Amino acid sequence: MILAKSLLKQMFCRIIPDLGQHPGKGKRSIMEFLADLGLFSGKVIILTLAIGIILVLFFGLLAKARHSKPLLTIENMNKRFEDMARALKNSILDGKTQKAEAKLAKKKEKADKKIVKERKRIYVLEFIGDVRAGHVENLREEVTAILTVGRAGQDEVVVVLESPGGMAHAYGLAAAQLMRVRQAGLQLTIAVDKVAASGGYMMACTADQILAAPFAIVGSIGVVAQVPNFHRLLKKHDVDYEEMTAGEFKRTITVFGEITEKGKRKFIDQLEETHALFKTFVKENRPKLVLEQVATGEYWFGRRALELNLVDQIISSDDYLFRNRNEADIYKVEMKVSKRWSEKLAENIASLVVGSYEKTWSKSQEQSFLS
Repeated sequence: MILAKSLLKQMFCRIIPDLGQHPGKGKRSIMEFLADLGLFSGKVIILTLAIGIILVLFFGLLAKARHSKPLLTIENMNKRFEDMARALKNSILDGKTQKAEAKLAKKKEKADKKIVKERKRIYVLEFIGDVRAGHVENLREEVTAILTVGRAGQDEVVVVLESPGGMAHAYGLAAAQLMRVRQAGLQLTIAVDKVAASGGYMMACTADQILAAPFAIVGSIGVVAQVPNFHRLLKKHDVDYEEMTAGEFKRTITVFGEITEKGKRKFIDQLEETHALFKTFVKENRPKLVLEQVATGEYWFGRRALELNLVDQIISSDDYLFRNRNEADIYKVEMKVSKRWSEKLAENIASLVVGSYEKTWSKSQEQSFLS
């Protein structure tokens, strides 16, 4: 506040003499003053927001130190379809037709209530995979929740899967979670709209049936490892690097150590062993596959994948669920981590800062163009 008052006083002292000595320049001086005042105010606002963001992020990190409580959310997708249909009908039909439609809907609802029959339930999960299969923690909780109410031989679990693959052990755990569904007697369907490759296909092959969109990427049954090595660079600059190990193959290929032929051969053997385990896992779950054709590390688009028995049907997840809406009760199940107030506040402030910056930049561009 003291700094702001001092700056304002200096600006007023500079303008007032100008007004007295050069009356004709009074308007110009006022405009300059207002421009300086606006610039100064903008700087103060930005500085204040920056300090606020830093403080909020700091307290947000402190809050994250305590585990947030996960929250299981359930969405009735049948109701979503009905609400969409109702909204569209209300927009395109006249009042008389709407009343007739409403009467028919009520009659159908009464008739359905008289029929005592337990409908099939479809539980929908989403898995968006990264290199570490980070969503696996949520997946295990979602699967556990479904298994507490799922009816063997009657209900179905549909997993909308999207993953280019990643760490073998992480995706092995994710695949194990899906196998729990089949072991409990529930039908497991994997729907691939975009990509299920490598570790993603390791998960997909556990299903009773795999659905794929026409141009979904499927396959890549292979193993890859990339390790940069800086040993020669360190040696060139006379930098010593020592790594102490116990066990002949505790380390084979490292970032800074020298790559030996023996270590390289062992590393490749480990990759081949992982690939062999991957192929065995796929063959056990998809016995109709001809491994010599598909276990080359290549990937294929949906229609070609169908020809190779990598998938069972060409259809998107949206179409599959929509077609089943009249025969089954469809529920989307998702495990979410509730955000604390500090995290929400940080997101809102960040959004405000970005929005203010974009607005200011847009105005400055307009003024520059007009001038």
